[in-house]
Amino acid sequence: IEALHRGEKIELRGFGSFRLRKREPRKGRNPKTGDKVDVPPKKVPYFKPGKELKELINREPAPPTAAPPGQSTVPPDAMAV
Repeated sequence: IEALHRGEKIELRGFGSFRLRKREPRKGRNPKTGDKVDVPPKKVPYFKPGKELKELINREPAPPTAAPPGQSTVPPDAMAV
């Protein structure tokens, strides 16, 4: 977290990276009253997924394997009452 605070990029290999983005000041609205408000500039964390994560998410799931006849796919401890 301190690295982001210093403006450094944090990279988790195979997962993605975190960086800071600067948001410019803007005009906003109070949703309760509808009054216009000034939103100050700020920094926000931004996540960019890595190539491996994107490939994993977009991969077709493997078809489920069927249990041999007479065997349950439910773990025995899950069947305890």
